[in-house]
Amino acid sequence: MSQPLMPHATASWLVDNTALSFEQIAEFCGLHILEVQAIADDTAATKYTGRDPVRAHEITMDEIHRGEANPDHKLRMLKGPEPVRRTKGPRYTPVSKRQDKPDGIAWILRNHPEISDGAIGKLIGTTRTTIAAIRDRTHWNISNIVPKDPVTLGLCSQRELDALVTRAAKKAGIEAPTDSRLDGDREALIEELRREREAAARRAETALAGGSDLISDVAKVIDPFSNNQGHV
Repeated sequence: MSQPLMPHATASWLVDNTALSFEQIAEFCGLHILEVQAIADDTAATKYTGRDPVRAHEITMDEIHRGEANPDHKLRMLKGPEPVRRTKGPRYTPVSKRQDKPDGIAWILRNHPEISDGAIGKLIGTTRTTIAAIRDRTHWNISNIVPKDPVTLGLCSQRELDALVTRAAKKAGIEAPTDSRLDGDREALIEELRREREAAARRAETALAGGSDLISDVAKVIDPFSNNQGHV
């Protein structure tokens, strides 16, 4: 499935301007749902300027309205221009984030030694020489390198990292590790949504009960002797 030209900026716009669910936005933009949640909560590592996918002719407002009306509806993207694909060379990383690469490399080497240097190079956009220097602690800036999650640094998406870890674990014949760091956040979100649904149900019941009482009061005003029929 094709994705918007600028997934994170598009997700930011959809969060601010539509009533689509996080799941719908994540699937449409090709992001992890927790990335969308971070954008909505303004806790993402980078502050994204929203990009209107309607003006970019990537989706129609009618399609967005269908998604808002049905949480299970999967948004369909209009056919856009073919993205430019790099056939050679390392992955491009913005200049502002290049200084974070060593920290992300160190994190992967420490937490996922089963991932090959070639795979790390493609994910982060670096060279085997740099990876080897960090592993051997011969890197010129090794004293200042602090292992940090490359997803948090904005060097890759959680989906890309998870897929790479799964492939590397399968190739190495080991069980892929389960990241439970965000389990608490997921449970808290689910509990919050459950409380909201229960509160909405209680409000609806109260409104219905109030409507019944109002109808009864109106009936009494129209026919004040209705309760005394048979006694006149």
